[in-house]
Amino acid sequence: MTARLADIAAQAGVSEATVSRVLNGKPGVATGTRESVLAALDVLGYERPVRLRTRSAGLVGLITPELDNPIFPALAQVIGQALTRQGYTPVLATQMPGGSTEDELTEMLVERNVSGIIYVSGLHADTTADTHRYDQLRLQGMPFVLINGFSPRIKAPFVSTDDRAATQLAVTHLASLGHTRIGLAVGPRRFVPVQRKIDGFRTGMHERLGLAPEKSEELIQHSLYTMEGGQAAATALLAQGCTAIVCASDMMALGAIRAARQAGLRVPQDVSVVGFDDSPLIAFTDPPLTTIRQPVQAMGQAAVRAVLEEIGGTPAPHTEFVFMPELVVRGSTTAAPDAQQTTTRRD
Repeated sequence: MTARLADIAAQAGVSEATVSRVLNGKPGVATGTRESVLAALDVLGYERPVRLRTRSAGLVGLITPELDNPIFPALAQVIGQALTRQGYTPVLATQMPGGSTEDELTEMLVERNVSGIIYVSGLHADTTADTHRYDQLRLQGMPFVLINGFSPRIKAPFVSTDDRAATQLAVTHLASLGHTRIGLAVGPRRFVPVQRKIDGFRTGMHERLGLAPEKSEELIQHSLYTMEGGQAAATALLAQGCTAIVCASDMMALGAIRAARQAGLRVPQDVSVVGFDDSPLIAFTDPPLTTIRQPVQAMGQAAVRAVLEEIGGTPAPHTEFVFMPELVVRGSTTAAPDAQQTTTRRD
């Protein structure tokens, strides 16, 4: 019990005595503090005492892709904590390769009488997917919110990162360092975030380097959102003489760094690499990764507000809430090799 109290106290940022008061239903604890302790219980996987469980306003499903990519657990934690603070219990349903499909997970959640569902990077982001499933969900009266991947055919609130701005930020940063041969490693073209990243890349390459759209198309490689996918895409881009690579995920960026090193190149001296997400621990890679940070906290909270408005009978606008990303410069980007040589000669 003492070990458990210490864990909960550390997670909630309060004393063990405060945790004990909350668990035993004692008065004298601020509402915000009580909610932090309850959120810590949920995050750590401890069951709430029966007297506290009865306060739950209902279940809210959260469907995510596989959790191998650190950005998805980060989003799940923000959403889970925001839900518990509002008295709801999050139910995490994860898609795994060869496991349950999004439709099967949705059916499971509906059968368990969830009050609403939040989808992260689901089929709604796939322009080739049948959106009829979401129409059916709406007809059933099930509130839902969709994160990353807008579709005008789906009548629901969307929460997205500005993917166009993200790649423009990356290209602007690399062009300012003297890079002129910049490649883009992204996922399959059918996904909305990919299409938007390509749009931003083309715009950035045209505005910063005067490159025509058809020329920038040659510098785009489609692959998987994995380290292996990033390695494969980067290998192709390096073969085309790229001195900088913008990746659609931090995992792809780590693969790009591996590809550069296998080719006998140094990062960032020979090749600069930019990731996307700013996943937890990515600042501690070798070298620390320059990346585009998704505003996970703001996006998760916005998704929860939208789904709770729907649950409460006040439909959220059937529109897209777009959040600006942020460039985080670390050690994986530097001046282009030519620019380095010019600086050395001047010195």
